Amino acid sequence: MSSAHLSTGRLNVGIIQKQARKQLLCLLEKCDGTKVIIWDQSLAGPIGLVAKYNLLEEHEVVKMYPLCGGSLTIPSNIVNIIFITRPQLGLMDLIAENIHGEVEKRPRKEFHLFFVPRKSLLCQKKLQNRGVFGNFTLIEEFKCDLFPFDNDLLSMELSGSFKEFHLENDPTCLYQVAQAIHGLQRLYGKIPKITGRGSAASKVWELLERLNREEEDIKTTSVQTTTIEHLLLLDRSIDLLSPLVTQLTYEGLIDEIFGIKCNTVQLPAKRFHDSHDSKDSPTTMSLNEKEQIILNSGEELFAEIRQDKNFNGVGPALSKKAKIISSQFDERHRDKSVQEIKQFVARLPHMLATKQSLAKHTTIAEMIKEVTDSSNFLESLQVEQELLNCIDTDKPNAYIEDMIAQQESLLKVLRLLCIQSLTNSGLKPKLLDYYKREIIQTYGYHHLPTILNLEKAGLLKQQQSTRQYAVLRKALRLTVEDENEIAPKGISYVHSIYAPLSVRLAEQLVQPNGWQGLNDVMGLLPGPTISSVPVNVQSSGKRNSVTSEDSNSERSKLVMVFFIGGCTFAEISALRFLSQHEDSNVDFVICTTKLINGNTFLTSLMENLDST
Repeated sequence: MSSAHLSTGRLNVGIIQKQARKQLLCLLEKCDGTKVIIWDQSLAGPIGLVAKYNLLEEHEVVKMYPLCGGSLTIPSNIVNIIFITRPQLGLMDLIAENIHGEVEKRPRKEFHLFFVPRKSLLCQKKLQNRGVFGNFTLIEEFKCDLFPFDNDLLSMELSGSFKEFHLENDPTCLYQVAQAIHGLQRLYGKIPKITGRGSAASKVWELLERLNREEEDIKTTSVQTTTIEHLLLLDRSIDLLSPLVTQLTYEGLIDEIFGIKCNTVQLPAKRFHDSHDSKDSPTTMSLNEKEQIILNSGEELFAEIRQDKNFNGVGPALSKKAKIISSQFDERHRDKSVQEIKQFVARLPHMLATKQSLAKHTTIAEMIKEVTDSSNFLESLQVEQELLNCIDTDKPNAYIEDMIAQQESLLKVLRLLCIQSLTNSGLKPKLLDYYKREIIQTYGYHHLPTILNLEKAGLLKQQQSTRQYAVLRKALRLTVEDENEIAPKGISYVHSIYAPLSVRLAEQLVQPNGWQGLNDVMGLLPGPTISSVPVNVQSSGKRNSVTSEDSNSERSKLVMVFFIGGCTFAEISALRFLSQHEDSNVDFVICTTKLINGNTFLTSLMENLDST
């Protein structure tokens, strides 16, 4: 699918893709001859958003392999072996194993190592200790901090950022966030106003200020134009509840049920092929064969249905689209002039593409509905919504107890348990001990480190005297009972009744009084508030070359929301909804360290995953 859609938003995100692609190809050109690439598996998908395999083939890349231990099986005609990896010590051991198994073979290969996004002295020292550092012809940096997911969405794809900072006290990821923002300022101009909340946000702001000062010492520029007018830094720790709540938009449910990775979802291929198709018929297709489906705004229909309504509104929307397509195809049976026939033929490719897209998303919607209509899903959702409304949050929950007794998925149990803890501003010591004892006795003592991690992260905790959630729920209207899911008026539709706290903060920030109207409740959120208005920066009055064309004479404000620790598709949908609202004078661009859902967020905090 074309990446032209990346240039259609207020911020021309396509520039980031082009810059990264150019840099990657320049690195490959330094390695003369045939090549194989060995990927750190966490990077294969993100870098696929920058350069597709067919483009790499044009630069003599013959094969690509995931990075794993042991000896390599490389064709003898290959000249260059290129490792592309994050700077993580554990991965250096795997690289060393690969090289030790290859150096004795003939003909000899050239080894190269590209760190993403920057070199690490510790990693290089590790390679020296393993005796392979001298085998590398090139050790370079592929400085790609942010990967373009859509025309308003960028992700660093740092899966462990929340755990590293909040549990392990490792601020490395925050330096990478500051570097990413610094890189954006080089492309789009300095951001004049920065606001944020949380300890991670405060640390990123300090690092960014230092980077800005260092650059000013080298290159003194008195005035810069800017494209992004306001940056909002949100530490995930100020809103731990929103990632745990079930997402109920179309895109959110695809992610909840099937998992979206780097704009793609893999679904059973048999569901997408007609039984009359002899080539790909279900009788000849493997049960495990998957259909890889790309999900972004480059597909017109998906852009329409993914987030602007609750999933309950997707069926009627697809039905309406089907009627329109059907009527358009029926036109061919009517008497037409030569000119009308010519116009019909010109529209035909778009009509056929829309028909194919409609069939695909109807199938996906049916697969989602099979899950959302199940009693398990509905019962769990009902319990979740009762907890969000503070109903019986202070006593053992019968549904959670039953799930533990039936040894259901530990992730599912912990997700509801953490929701109960957060909506009750903690659990009474006796109740918390009861739940912990039940989980350990049922699922095993090896899950104790996971429980401790959840406690350290603040997801499970003892009850405090101040009922933070109850106050925030009322002050920020976090739950809304009467939201129209088909034609929503507010952002709570993304979870049916719950409006993400993070997006409520963004919504309030762009009001005339900003966060000043929240002085009474901001103290309930952890971490400091930051607010900075740098001097010597002016907003560009004319259209900047890095922005897409806009027919409106008065441009709305462009605000970048950066989630440090991950964000969900539901939060993204809510921010897009605010941008598209008829009364809005703000366009949001979303950056995140990682795209997450409740399961992936909890999984990143769990230990002994092999036993879950």
